[in-house]
Amino acid sequence: MSGKLIGRSVTRLEDPPLLTGAGRFAADVSFPHQLHMRIVRSSYAHARLLAINTKQARALPGVYAVWTAGDVAHVPPIDFRLTRVDGLEHYRQHVLATDRLRYVGEPVAAVFADDPYVAEDAADLVEVDAEELTPLLRADQEPGEFAPARRTEPAIVHKEYGDVDAAFRAAHTVITLDLAIGRHSGVPLETRGAIARHDRARDVLELHGAAKVPHWNRDQIARMLGRAPASVQLYEGHVGGGFGIRGELYPEDLLVCVAALAFGRPVKWIEDRREHLIAANHSRQQTHHVHAAVDAAGRILAIDNAFFHDQGAYVRTHAATVPDLAAAMLPGPYRVPAYRAVGHIRLTNKTPCGTYRAPGRFESTFVRERVLDAIAAQLKIDPIEVRRRNLIGASEMPFRRPLDTLGTEIVLDSGDYARLLDRTLKAIQWDGVRQQLEARRRAGEFVGAGIALFVEKSGLGPFDQVHVTVDTSGAVEVVTGAASVGQGVETVIAQICGEVLGVNYTKIRVVHGQTDRIAHGLGAFASRVTVMTGEATRIAASKVRAKAIETAAELLQAPADALDIVDGRVVRAGVAVGPSIALGDIARALAPTANPRPREPGLSAEGWFHANHMTYPYGVHVAVVAIDRDTGAVGVERYLVAYDIGRAVNPMLVEGQIVGGFVQGLGGALFEEFLYDERGEPICVTFADYLMPSAREAPRTEVLITEDAPSPLNALGVKGAGEGGANAVGAALAAAIDDAIGRPGAVTQLPITPRRLRELLRES
Repeated sequence: MSGKLIGRSVTRLEDPPLLTGAGRFAADVSFPHQLHMRIVRSSYAHARLLAINTKQARALPGVYAVWTAGDVAHVPPIDFRLTRVDGLEHYRQHVLATDRLRYVGEPVAAVFADDPYVAEDAADLVEVDAEELTPLLRADQEPGEFAPARRTEPAIVHKEYGDVDAAFRAAHTVITLDLAIGRHSGVPLETRGAIARHDRARDVLELHGAAKVPHWNRDQIARMLGRAPASVQLYEGHVGGGFGIRGELYPEDLLVCVAALAFGRPVKWIEDRREHLIAANHSRQQTHHVHAAVDAAGRILAIDNAFFHDQGAYVRTHAATVPDLAAAMLPGPYRVPAYRAVGHIRLTNKTPCGTYRAPGRFESTFVRERVLDAIAAQLKIDPIEVRRRNLIGASEMPFRRPLDTLGTEIVLDSGDYARLLDRTLKAIQWDGVRQQLEARRRAGEFVGAGIALFVEKSGLGPFDQVHVTVDTSGAVEVVTGAASVGQGVETVIAQICGEVLGVNYTKIRVVHGQTDRIAHGLGAFASRVTVMTGEATRIAASKVRAKAIETAAELLQAPADALDIVDGRVVRAGVAVGPSIALGDIARALAPTANPRPREPGLSAEGWFHANHMTYPYGVHVAVVAIDRDTGAVGVERYLVAYDIGRAVNPMLVEGQIVGGFVQGLGGALFEEFLYDERGEPICVTFADYLMPSAREAPRTEVLITEDAPSPLNALGVKGAGEGGANAVGAALAAAIDDAIGRPGAVTQLPITPRRLRELLRES
């Protein structure tokens, strides 16, 4: 388990505690004398808050306190982490509602009690007096009033290059589509949780629970509470998945912290499922009005897209990230000589939105690939051929687009899109699939196949820091500011460190998600960890290796260039038998008391990696479906995801990421949607109403991982793998359903529910 580790599907290090019941999720964290918090939530989508009567709740035995907005008036609204746009600061969310209620589920009051059930009973006794107002429920309707002199369109995202109008004047054909993506989000197995404790002896405020960006959350909590960052520490627990929705800073996280400081007792909050479905970040909901100018051969001349992004009631920590990514990433793997995107960020009286796996790309890939399918249908060109004619060539890499997103210019670092398309078609046996489907259609079946291509972004900088240490026993510890959201970060980092350092990866301890162990960190989001933390690990491990060999050369009286590290021992390279020394002995020789020279004590090193540009993995999705003409149900018979990630550190983990992402994409394409009635009341508040794909609906996913285009932006050549499985699912399934019902362009809205599909079948 040392030597060549990068590229091997070694066993995950994270699994033993999870499989043996030793996992420590938020609900497992408790402290003596803790209080339990329960949130009183708005039952109004839009209302003027008149009064809150807490008298009965306070009188209930076991209740310690009941807070309303006045009790936390000193806490400012929660700020933005990404894609800050001027003017958005007026639309941030306070931890408790003040004068107006803007969505069902908004925190109105917080109840604290010795027992969680007492807290829940007391919350039911809090009376909220409000004057109901007309809710705004559509982002594409005329904006309303958010507050005096504040409209419900806080910002517009505008990205443009080339002469779009001239391209449309010169076009042979203009494609016009109206498309919509439904509101859905990540639904992890375990709901959110936050446990705060104030250690008065050290004057340190601790927050325990899932935290994908622990250092940023720490700094924001410190700023909002007027504390020094060093006096606030976050501790990440186990989490089944992040998916964009978990680990952001929510009102409940601040409330437990403020309460722990005020009461001098630990405070615990665990979200129930209904709360999660109405209060945690939603995502995705957009409507697009897209036009494409094409020449007679089906080549794109320009794309002009106006879209409306339903942000919900407030702008949370992601600010304009999702619409910005949708606007910037829509061109995908194709040449688009002229481009314009105008994204209207609109507030509605629904749950606020944030990111969800492949944010902005799930949406824009659906739009772009629908455009490619429409070009093929209108010009009577094979859909595969249309894509070939528009693909960016390998010889054009790196390919610079005059666009930016997430604070970086879009420079597609490497890729051979046509080659991956060819490999995908061969893997799925496309011609054979088409022949089989045609025969089945002649027999009366509604079956079809669809394809979609995409480009992802990954490896967001600007930096990552890692500290690698070998102790006197020979054990290796890697401390990183990254976070674990179920993606296998411990295994991947240990593999990289183990190969570079020459040690067994199972003997490496990877520490993450603990802000008191490392000064800086950007956490886990945007498929960044393998690229950024992995490269920082390689740099730090290389420094430790060099120091170990330099020291061993003196101790063994051998030239440094003749030495190697194998299984944790420095040996002569290529010599089976000879003098050697263990890394632990070298660490002992470098201890301050044993170090005879003015060399820096300890066998350790710090690694920093800085990046100004992201890496861009890319892929192809192929779907084969069968439709039940009576029910409108879509059965996915085959699904293949081909993904080029430059270099796979652990192919098994990459495949797991792809399969998991596909199932989430399947949910958003066919099943999952948050719906509201005319009063703004959410009607998907249980798993009976919010439908998620189970093992029965998810087919066996075929995965093709390729490494044809290593990234030139890091020495490992890696790109991120976390979001490609979800990216193109809606687009591929839409094309397959069109093919099955024999009606090109029929699918214009996601999810493609049985009811919507039955309507399409009736129209056909």
